[in-house]
Amino acid sequence: MTKRVLIIAYYWPPAGGPGVQRWLKFVKYLPQFNVEPIVYVPENPSYPIIDHNLENEVPQDITILKNSIKEPYRFAQWFSKGKTKKMSSGIIPARNPGILERFLLYVRGNFFIPDARVGWVAPSVRFLSAYLHKNPVDLIITTGPPHSLHLIGMELQKRIATPWLADFRDPWTTIHYHKSLQLTKRSARKHKQLEAKVLQCADHILVTSPTTKKEFEMITETPISVITNGYEISNNLTRTPDAAFSIAHVGSLLSERNPKLLWRVLSEIASEEKEFKKDLVLKFAGVVSDAVMASIEAFGLTENIENLGYVAHSEALQLQHNAQVLLLIESDRPETRAIIPGKLFEYLASKRPIIAMGPEGSDVNTILSETKRGRYFTYHNEERLKTYLQELYNTYKNGELVAFSQAVDQYSRPALTERLATLIKEITQ
Repeated sequence: MTKRVLIIAYYWPPAGGPGVQRWLKFVKYLPQFNVEPIVYVPENPSYPIIDHNLENEVPQDITILKNSIKEPYRFAQWFSKGKTKKMSSGIIPARNPGILERFLLYVRGNFFIPDARVGWVAPSVRFLSAYLHKNPVDLIITTGPPHSLHLIGMELQKRIATPWLADFRDPWTTIHYHKSLQLTKRSARKHKQLEAKVLQCADHILVTSPTTKKEFEMITETPISVITNGYEISNNLTRTPDAAFSIAHVGSLLSERNPKLLWRVLSEIASEEKEFKKDLVLKFAGVVSDAVMASIEAFGLTENIENLGYVAHSEALQLQHNAQVLLLIESDRPETRAIIPGKLFEYLASKRPIIAMGPEGSDVNTILSETKRGRYFTYHNEERLKTYLQELYNTYKNGELVAFSQAVDQYSRPALTERLATLIKEITQ
């Protein structure tokens, strides 16, 4: 028997970036497992990143509902278009923000709780209540961030008496930038209260990492499942290896993700081995902060940079396959242990060696150990990092740079969607 599910999302094509990938792929494969998705998204969103190529991946035979949204970021651009766009993208200055940035953060954190899309909650509840009375579904799914979308699901659950699954692509109050929002004590308390209410009211919680599950289990007795992000199986990619010893990073490389240890180690090797300096290329696809660029320059690696800016998702996939080594960076903070970037799984599918850096106890380390696709380093593993880089470079010079892997298939989008479909049927029995 086919199950009908309403999926409430903010990020949807033509939005680019990682936020759109998870549910775009779930929606693509759910019908194969007897689940009919109905998608509800904003009519006129203000997305910080646009990728029109993703519109071609939206299934033509699914129902997509749209309702208008008033975006406060549009009005904030009167103050500073550049800073507003960065903040809308999640690029929140955690250290030494300027006066204007502090003001925008204060407004964002204290006047828009839980986030700047909270104004979409009431009109969405009205719109979807009318729709669901005429077109009932078996399950309501909300995905955040923005976590204000969970408030839509919570209200619909009460009005329509339909089970509700809350999907957390990222944590809420423990996410790394939450402390940077200039919150008053009252606002911080309200965030915590809303988070607890959502976690306790939902019929089921879905998270992307084991650490987030552990954190949420301290707040709620609601059942929690882990389904990570994943990779798309593609037969259209043929690897053409970069001639250079390319170390590629795909996605935003923000000030808080500035691996000075890595730049220092690369600089040391470059000073010791002339051929390494000539062969090395640091390839960046995505937003790179000024602080990161300044650090690389300080270590004498400016000539080794190839900064591509934002590229289409299809181009990013090809870049990953062609690179000699892939770089995954997370900030050195306890709050980021639960972050498993979606690109990690695409990295796994590319069959290239991975260098990952982040805090002690990261879930990323567990996955890399399980799949044997790369190495994980904390920000204090200088000697280990240098040794591994030299091993990779020597293997590259011998034309033998490959990555052994195992247990990767479980992270394919079809395999993950099958797990989701099974969960949906269990909740709606």
